[in-house]
Amino acid sequence: MSLPQATSIFTMPVLAEVGQHDLERSARILRARAGIVIGTHKHEMVARTLGLRTKGMGLRSVKEYLDHLEQNAHSPEWEAFVNAFTINHTAFFREQHHFDILAKFAQTRKKPFSVWCCAASTGEEPYTIAMTLRESCPQPDVGVSILATDIDTRAIERAREGVYSLERAQPVPEDYLKKYFQRGTGRHAGMVRAKPSIRDMIEFDTFNLLSANWPTDRKFDAIFCRNTMIYFDKPTQTRILERFAPVLKPGGLLFAGHSENFTYLTQAFRLQGQTVYELAER
Repeated sequence: MSLPQATSIFTMPVLAEVGQHDLERSARILRARAGIVIGTHKHEMVARTLGLRTKGMGLRSVKEYLDHLEQNAHSPEWEAFVNAFTINHTAFFREQHHFDILAKFAQTRKKPFSVWCCAASTGEEPYTIAMTLRESCPQPDVGVSILATDIDTRAIERAREGVYSLERAQPVPEDYLKKYFQRGTGRHAGMVRAKPSIRDMIEFDTFNLLSANWPTDRKFDAIFCRNTMIYFDKPTQTRILERFAPVLKPGGLLFAGHSENFTYLTQAFRLQGQTVYELAER
């Protein structure tokens, strides 16, 4: 007697075939749109993503999918395409020494004091900045603000909600957790949510660092751009650094990731400490 076939829940979706030309073309498109450089070691992931997006749009081939992107600059699919290749690795109080420096720096600056967190991901970093400024600035409700942006629309929506598991919030000191987060109950047990005292300090928005429209109407005391530039090539990194300079106030600080070195890319900044750069005098 023959056995019944496995149920459909174990069936892998049949995806469109992805050729080398499709991989190279998608990499060029992504780089042009978002500046993100995808290494050849990620071809398997890229191929699956292209196949899934093609299937999701009901198209017959990856070529048709990429044609759609290139021929429709304002297509909603661009959002899903870019989101699929962004990496949201972040944590509360990651690289603690940066927040110690920020706290001391904020105490030396006049108000209004503002920080731009330009790779906010799911929000752990801007909320850490908010807690740091709450603790270090007198009357933080007046003249203290944070702009938190990210290219990934899904990540910034999660950041705006400010809801995290207790596991994700583990790096937050216990006294800060009690002061700045509400613990969930019932079906929300095991979760915490940022209180208005820090949520209201932050303006969340989506933003592409390659965009022509930068927030040039604002000046910041500090910019956090950590573990983001490593996904760009050197010319793109240099262009972004040169664009950071005009939106920083004199003596402003730029915080970089632990594996990022901007010393030889631009003269707009000088290294002040471990992965912390100060705007050079002009």
